[in-house]
Amino acid sequence: MSWNQRIQQALHERQQQQLWRQRALLGDVQQTHTLRNGQPVLNFCANDYLGLAACGADDLAHAAQRWAMGSGASHLVCGHSSAHHELEQALAAHCGYERALLFSTGFMANLGTIAALAGRGDEVLQDKLNHASLLDGALLSRARLSRYRHADYHHLQQLLDVPANGERLIVSDSIFSMDGDLADVRRLSELSSKHNALLMIDDAHGFGVLGSTLSTPNIEPAAGQGVRAYFGLSPQQLPLYVGTLGKALGGFGAFVAGSADLIDYLIQFARPYIYTTALPPALAEAMLANLKRLQQGDRQQQLQANIRYFRRQAASLGLSLMPSESAIQPLLIGDSGSALRLSEQLLQRGLWVSAIRPPTVPAGSARLRITLSAAHRQSDIDLLLNALAELLPVQEASA
Repeated sequence: MSWNQRIQQALHERQQQQLWRQRALLGDVQQTHTLRNGQPVLNFCANDYLGLAACGADDLAHAAQRWAMGSGASHLVCGHSSAHHELEQALAAHCGYERALLFSTGFMANLGTIAALAGRGDEVLQDKLNHASLLDGALLSRARLSRYRHADYHHLQQLLDVPANGERLIVSDSIFSMDGDLADVRRLSELSSKHNALLMIDDAHGFGVLGSTLSTPNIEPAAGQGVRAYFGLSPQQLPLYVGTLGKALGGFGAFVAGSADLIDYLIQFARPYIYTTALPPALAEAMLANLKRLQQGDRQQQLQANIRYFRRQAASLGLSLMPSESAIQPLLIGDSGSALRLSEQLLQRGLWVSAIRPPTVPAGSARLRITLSAAHRQSDIDLLLNALAELLPVQEASA
């Protein structure tokens, strides 16, 4: 079989399996009311949980007047600016760690961190539903990859009870991107400490949204500090923390936070950091303003109110939402074709909701991934709920 035949066969199979992916063309600012392929839509599929993607234009324009367009080089050559440094310091202080290190994307942060830390003879233990970047990082490291059943900490304990020759790294998402549920990070911390393993949490969907509460002992309530503060853990109990700038913070990029020694180690050994052009410094400077907006706390309160309202109304309508208290509210459909048809029917009504299909989720678990934002109005949520209530019986009958 030639390369062209292989490519054509793979594309044909993807289409036949109703797994074909297409890009929609965004024609306006990333916000709840936007343009998709030239048509106005109400957006329920973005990860812009606090509505900050539509903020900061003036801050970015002002920063661009100073820094112009690009960084011009990697951080270790001549691309590390005072704007990058100030953002790293601000992120570390916000999340409660000694230092933070900027990466160009969350995928690169996860890939680089795991591959730099683990190697042949070591073991990386991961939740079965971890993000692809975490799994790929383990594969790239050439360490042994052991996957425990989703949120099954007894299974993880069994894997840890088997003697190991090298070091162990336990890795998990905080909020899982396709199910919306939250890992028991306190339990993971306890298991890591008991077995002398290093714990790494990817808080991509929790950073900026989760934070300490009045019931969290010894921590002052604060907005958006992330999953460590939510569980009331010390930096030593959660030593390796990954956050993204492209979701709740509304920008682009990612960071790893931890001890000074850990960050120095990644600067020396994380290849995706070493060999990649640094983020535009103007963007780094502008992100500081969005961080201050995030810290005010009003957006997180509005998001939580929207989540509670959506779930309460969905329950009254009999919609089969998956168990999630996060901004990610998956509606399980099962069949890929049915999920696609329902997504298209919603789109015809001006409601943009993504159909998530294998291989992103397991076979037979295709779903609508509904994401809520602090920027959604109650009337926006009602439009979606009413449409789902009308379309789902028809969808089930046609499946």
